[in-house]
Amino acid sequence: MTKRDIAGYLDVDVKTIYNWEKFKPNLYKTVMQGLAVNEAIKTTEDSLEKLKKVTITFDKNKTTP
Repeated sequence: MTKRDIAGYLDVDVKTIYNWEKFKPNLYKTVMQGLAVNEAIKTTEDSLEKLKKVTITFDKNKTTP
């Protein structure tokens, strides 16, 4: 996400994000880490769903000798 996207998501002005980065680096870091964790969780959940679909497809196509 861009800083503009982040500001929109947090419902703050873009200048607020820049001010946090400059004057409140710990707050800025915490917010950025939280957003990164949320994105990582979403990516992991998407990957898990794809893996489940592959497993289901494989199980349906599996033939027994």
